[in-house]
Amino acid sequence: MNPQYSRGRTILLAIQMSLALLVGSIFSAPNSYADIFPSGGKISSADQQQWISIGMGVRAEFSALQDASANGKNYSNNFGIQNARIYMNGQLNRYLKFEFNTECFNCPSSINGGGGGNGSGGGQSPSATNFFGGNSTIGILDAIGKFEYNSYVNLWVGRLLVPGERGELNGPYFHAVFDGFKTPFNSADFSGNFGKGGAGLYGRDNGAVIWGQVDPGYGHLQYSFGVFTGLQSAGSGCGGPCGPNQSGNLLYAGRLTYNLWNPEKNPGYYTSGTYYGKAGDILALAAGFNHQSNGAGSYQFRSDMTIFTSDLLFEKLLPNDMGVLTINAEFKRYFADYDVRAFSSPGVGGVVGVGGNNFGMFRGNSYTGYALYLFPQVVGIGRFQPYGRYTYIAPDQSNQRSEWEGGLNYVIDGYNSRVSAFWQYGDIATKGLFNYAQNAVGDKVNRFVLAFQFQY
Repeated sequence: MNPQYSRGRTILLAIQMSLALLVGSIFSAPNSYADIFPSGGKISSADQQQWISIGMGVRAEFSALQDASANGKNYSNNFGIQNARIYMNGQLNRYLKFEFNTECFNCPSSINGGGGGNGSGGGQSPSATNFFGGNSTIGILDAIGKFEYNSYVNLWVGRLLVPGERGELNGPYFHAVFDGFKTPFNSADFSGNFGKGGAGLYGRDNGAVIWGQVDPGYGHLQYSFGVFTGLQSAGSGCGGPCGPNQSGNLLYAGRLTYNLWNPEKNPGYYTSGTYYGKAGDILALAAGFNHQSNGAGSYQFRSDMTIFTSDLLFEKLLPNDMGVLTINAEFKRYFADYDVRAFSSPGVGGVVGVGGNNFGMFRGNSYTGYALYLFPQVVGIGRFQPYGRYTYIAPDQSNQRSEWEGGLNYVIDGYNSRVSAFWQYGDIATKGLFNYAQNAVGDKVNRFVLAFQFQY
């Protein structure tokens, strides 16, 4: 191909994409159900069958944590980027589509509740530096090929979210609150990378998901079922064997959601923590599971890993335009009956914790629930939404941890533009969401956060 012609096509495509982003930002339709989700700039072919859209999302915060300064006596003061993503979606024809998203994996200022990270590769407390290894900067978050035939049966294949509870499928951008991840993670979120010693990253794993929706006559039933690589363990190459999954067992995951009132309209099997009243009244009851044989513990002290989850979303438009009430609740039970000696199992060269020998998944119960009220009045360019939340985590063989949270969202444009201020008190920030050894300790402390998220 003539290099000048190729360069010209590249310049033309760049101009088209820039114009699409500009036009999309000017002519985005307000006050619609879809308006709470990012739209992005879209380029379509002449017959509208082929198109591609590009968007972005940023989440940032200022956080002050009690006794977390260098001297251990003062509040820490940290500005941080929690997420910085580029979205790309497209369609080849009516049935074949794709999704490609990136993430700044080394951006989060805190790995506790940040949605992933187990950098020592095996369930010990994450390393203080570069705990994402090869994914330390901007990298692939999602890479999905989509075969969407009808509303009943569809197939997604690639690197994608593992079905489970609503909290995982919301992702960080579609929680009703800014700091959404406060309960123990599944394998793909507990892990800090792919490959030997890892089970995925940010709730994603390599695999395939079948999903769809049926209408049984009353309400709407949504389902998703997936098969994934799950936790991978190493053989003799690590000086081992290292890790519990020496047989290469796959991970299985699924979720059922029953909407008794209005249906939820999200892309694929994704979920949201609120619809800000734009979906009408919602009452959704859901249950999910994850299972992998030999998916937890160490080579010497391994066990199967099974997670059962249940969650509820209640959203009600109050009469006489008095605002919107939203309630989220979640219960999770983790079964991973490895011996606690797995936390002291030797890895590479006989050194404890080296080489990903122990994948110390949580086992026990966790509970979280929160209620939000969205005022109907517009103040300035948005509406206020106060909320309260409580989280309780009860490990079987580690110390319990809990947290109270109270906050105020300023909702400008749904999930596309929101500012949050909140206070937390408890020991989740000090004991963490990754260390479930018997010696996990931490004081109850206060934390104050001012945060925002923007999407397009």
